[in-house]
Amino acid sequence: MAVKIRLARIGKIHAPLYRIVAIDSRKKRDGEALDILGTYNPLTGDIVQFHNDRINEWIAKGAVVTDAVKKLQKLHGKSATA
Repeated sequence: MAVKIRLARIGKIHAPLYRIVAIDSRKKRDGEALDILGTYNPLTGDIVQFHNDRINEWIAKGAVVTDAVKKLQKLHGKSATA
């Protein structure tokens, strides 16, 4: 089973909100997730929740991180040090 850490869309039509999830790569974008790892609001650019320790656990197990989540990791690292 190939696990990816990617974004799943939640929220309303013109008010998107994304969850950072660990999910089987064959599932749909909003399919059943294995683990919820965080929440991101693109309208304000805020990372509402970010569980870096759990993301690192999934990476250690062999999960592949998508480009969008890599950008959020960098954004979270900058905001955590500021």
